[in-house]
Amino acid sequence: MCCEEHVDTSVHRVMAALNPLLSLTDLGRIYGISAIHCGRILEQQGWRDRRGRPTPAALEAEAASCAGTHGQGRTVFWSRAICSELLESKGYAPMSRNVQIEQWTQLLEALQLGSPSISATPDQMAEEMPKELVEDVNQQLAVRGCSYRVSRHQRQASRSASAC
Repeated sequence: MCCEEHVDTSVHRVMAALNPLLSLTDLGRIYGISAIHCGRILEQQGWRDRRGRPTPAALEAEAASCAGTHGQGRTVFWSRAICSELLESKGYAPMSRNVQIEQWTQLLEALQLGSPSISATPDQMAEEMPKELVEDVNQQLAVRGCSYRVSRHQRQASRSASAC
Protein backbone atom coordinates (compact mmCIF):
# COMPACT_ATOMS: atom_id res chain seq x y z
CA MET A 1 0.00 0.00 0.00
CA CYS A 2 0.90 3.66 -0.25
CA CYS A 3 2.53 5.71 2.51
CA GLU A 4 -0.98 6.69 3.66
CA GLU A 5 -1.05 3.69 5.99
CA HIS A 6 2.15 4.63 7.77
CA VAL A 7 3.48 7.52 9.86
CA ASP A 8 1.41 10.70 10.01
CA THR A 9 -1.42 9.25 7.93
CA SER A 10 -3.66 12.31 7.80
CA VAL A 11 -0.91 14.50 6.30
CA HIS A 12 -0.01 11.91 3.69
CA ARG A 13 -3.67 11.39 2.72
CA VAL A 14 -4.07 15.11 2.05
CA MET A 15 -0.77 15.25 0.14
CA ALA A 16 -1.65 12.18 -1.93
CA ALA A 17 -5.04 13.61 -2.83
CA LEU A 18 -3.46 16.87 -3.96
CA ASN A 19 -0.38 15.46 -5.69
CA PRO A 20 -0.81 11.95 -7.09
CA LEU A 21 2.15 12.58 -9.45
CA LEU A 22 5.51 13.79 -8.15
CA SER A 23 8.99 14.67 -9.32
CA LEU A 24 11.79 12.36 -8.19
CA THR A 25 12.85 15.05 -5.72
CA ASP A 26 9.43 15.22 -4.10
CA LEU A 27 9.05 11.44 -4.09
CA GLY A 28 12.44 10.96 -2.46
CA ARG A 29 11.74 13.71 0.06
CA ILE A 30 8.84 11.68 1.50
CA TYR A 31 11.31 8.89 2.32
CA GLY A 32 14.27 11.05 3.29
CA ILE A 33 16.33 10.01 0.25
CA SER A 34 17.79 12.02 -2.62
CA ALA A 35 16.33 12.16 -6.10
CA ILE A 36 19.44 10.34 -7.33
CA HIS A 37 18.94 7.48 -4.88
CA CYS A 38 15.23 7.32 -5.69
CA GLY A 39 16.07 7.20 -9.41
CA ARG A 40 18.48 4.31 -8.86
CA ILE A 41 15.77 2.32 -7.13
CA LEU A 42 13.44 2.94 -10.08
CA GLU A 43 16.24 1.87 -12.46
CA GLN A 44 16.76 -1.36 -10.50
CA GLN A 45 13.04 -2.03 -10.82
CA GLY A 46 13.31 -1.55 -14.58
CA TRP A 47 11.10 1.54 -14.52
CA ARG A 48 13.72 4.15 -15.41
CA ASP A 49 16.48 4.10 -18.01
CA ARG A 50 19.97 5.55 -17.55
CA ARG A 51 18.88 8.83 -19.15
CA GLY A 52 16.17 9.34 -16.54
CA ARG A 53 13.27 8.46 -18.79
CA PRO A 54 10.55 6.03 -17.80
CA THR A 55 10.71 2.64 -19.48
CA PRO A 56 7.77 1.09 -21.31
CA ALA A 57 7.32 -1.13 -18.22
CA ALA A 58 6.92 1.96 -16.00
CA LEU A 59 4.39 3.50 -18.35
CA GLU A 60 2.47 0.23 -18.58
CA ALA A 61 2.43 -0.09 -14.77
CA GLU A 62 1.27 3.57 -14.61
CA ALA A 63 4.23 4.28 -12.32
CA ALA A 64 5.24 7.25 -14.52
CA SER A 65 3.66 9.93 -16.65
CA CYS A 66 5.34 12.22 -19.18
CA ALA A 67 4.42 15.83 -19.88
CA GLY A 68 5.62 18.02 -22.71
CA THR A 69 7.05 17.26 -26.12
CA HIS A 70 9.06 14.16 -26.96
CA GLY A 71 12.32 16.13 -27.02
CA GLN A 72 14.80 16.98 -24.28
CA GLY A 73 12.33 19.22 -22.41
CA ARG A 74 9.98 16.38 -21.57
CA THR A 75 9.09 16.27 -17.86
CA VAL A 76 8.54 12.99 -16.04
CA PHE A 77 6.28 12.60 -13.03
CA TRP A 78 6.06 9.50 -10.88
CA SER A 79 2.96 7.98 -9.29
CA ARG A 80 3.01 8.56 -5.56
CA ALA A 81 0.92 5.47 -4.83
CA ILE A 82 2.69 3.01 -7.12
CA CYS A 83 6.23 4.20 -6.39
CA SER A 84 5.51 4.32 -2.65
CA GLU A 85 4.56 0.65 -2.79
CA LEU A 86 7.90 -0.11 -4.46
CA LEU A 87 9.95 1.98 -2.02
CA GLU A 88 8.22 0.49 1.00
CA SER A 89 8.70 -3.03 -0.36
CA LYS A 90 12.44 -2.19 -0.44
CA GLY A 91 12.34 -1.22 3.26
CA TYR A 92 11.95 2.57 3.02
CA ALA A 93 9.45 4.27 5.31
CA PRO A 94 7.96 7.75 5.00
CA MET A 95 9.51 10.30 7.30
CA SER A 96 7.16 11.74 9.87
CA ARG A 97 6.12 15.36 9.56
CA ASN A 98 7.85 16.17 12.85
CA VAL A 99 11.17 14.78 11.61
CA GLN A 100 10.87 16.80 8.40
CA ILE A 101 10.12 19.99 10.34
CA GLU A 102 13.09 19.41 12.67
CA GLN A 103 15.49 18.72 9.81
CA TRP A 104 14.42 21.78 7.82
CA THR A 105 14.64 23.95 10.94
CA GLN A 106 18.16 22.74 11.73
CA LEU A 107 19.32 23.20 8.14
CA LEU A 108 17.96 26.73 7.75
CA GLU A 109 19.27 27.77 11.16
CA ALA A 110 22.75 26.47 10.28
CA LEU A 111 22.68 28.18 6.88
CA GLN A 112 21.72 31.48 8.44
CA LEU A 113 24.65 31.24 10.83
CA GLY A 114 26.85 30.67 7.79
CA SER A 115 29.87 28.59 6.99
CA PRO A 116 32.73 29.21 4.58
CA SER A 117 32.28 25.70 3.17
CA ILE A 118 28.60 26.17 2.28
CA SER A 119 27.71 28.34 -0.69
CA ALA A 120 23.91 27.91 -0.57
CA THR A 121 21.81 30.56 1.14
CA PRO A 122 18.81 29.84 3.36
CA ASP A 123 16.56 31.34 0.69
CA GLN A 124 17.95 28.98 -1.96
CA MET A 125 17.38 25.94 0.24
CA ALA A 126 13.93 27.11 1.35
CA GLU A 127 12.83 27.00 -2.31
CA GLU A 128 12.93 23.19 -2.01
CA MET A 129 10.85 22.98 1.17
CA PRO A 130 7.38 21.44 0.84
CA LYS A 131 4.89 24.28 1.21
CA GLU A 132 2.91 22.41 3.86
CA LEU A 133 5.91 22.67 6.23
CA VAL A 134 6.57 26.43 5.94
CA GLU A 135 4.39 27.60 8.83
CA ASP A 136 5.64 24.93 11.25
CA VAL A 137 9.30 25.44 10.31
CA ASN A 138 8.93 29.20 10.78
CA GLN A 139 7.42 28.56 14.24
CA GLN A 140 10.34 26.30 15.18
CA LEU A 141 12.85 28.87 13.95
CA ALA A 142 11.18 31.48 16.17
CA VAL A 143 11.20 29.14 19.19
CA ARG A 144 14.94 28.59 18.68
CA GLY A 145 15.57 32.32 18.52
CA CYS A 146 16.58 32.25 14.87
CA SER A 147 15.63 35.39 12.95
CA TYR A 148 15.36 33.68 9.54
CA ARG A 149 11.86 32.99 8.18
CA VAL A 150 10.79 31.26 4.99
CA SER A 151 8.88 33.75 2.87
CA ARG A 152 5.78 32.16 1.36
CA HIS A 153 5.66 34.72 -1.45
CA GLN A 154 9.33 34.37 -2.43
CA ARG A 155 9.17 30.57 -2.18
CA GLN A 156 6.09 30.28 -4.41
CA ALA A 157 7.55 32.64 -7.00
CA SER A 158 10.76 30.62 -7.14
CA ARG A 159 8.95 27.28 -7.34
CA SER A 160 6.59 28.38 -10.09
CA ALA A 161 9.58 29.46 -12.19
CA SER A 162 11.24 26.04 -11.97
CA ALA A 163 10.58 23.30 -14.51
CA CYS A 164 9.80 20.52 -12.02
